[in-house]
Amino acid sequence: MTKIAIASDHGGYALKEALKEHLTRRGFEVIDLGADSDAPADYPAYGKRCAEMVASGEAARGVVCCGTGIGISIAANKTKGIRCALCTDTRMAELARKHNDANMLALGGRIVGAREAAEIVDVWLDTEFEDENRLDGRHRQRVASLNAM
Repeated sequence: MTKIAIASDHGGYALKEALKEHLTRRGFEVIDLGADSDAPADYPAYGKRCAEMVASGEAARGVVCCGTGIGISIAANKTKGIRCALCTDTRMAELARKHNDANMLALGGRIVGAREAAEIVDVWLDTEFEDENRLDGRHRQRVASLNAM
């Protein structure tokens, strides 16, 4: 069973809880790294915790939520090997996987609703990195450059 790590601060707590249920229904093993309520919480700690779990291989991918998705995505991207994409629609999620091989997804609990977020997550999880089938390897080269930073 594929493991998905998920974390949020208070602004993304309700969305995280809805996505946990959605991912569990889809058959994923969900690792909830907090927050455990909508009481004020600092997003950097939760973004880092989730990113470290993905970077270590303990989870295949990670989903992080805060009020806008911006702060927690910045926090996650501080971890080497993480490519966390903030997505507000399914097209962004598709391209984040196809072109950037994004291994984490950030969502804003005050930006997207639970149903829309579930659709974004589904597209992100179901889309493969397109460069595996490309002869020129341009996306693979770019991702390698990101990883080297």
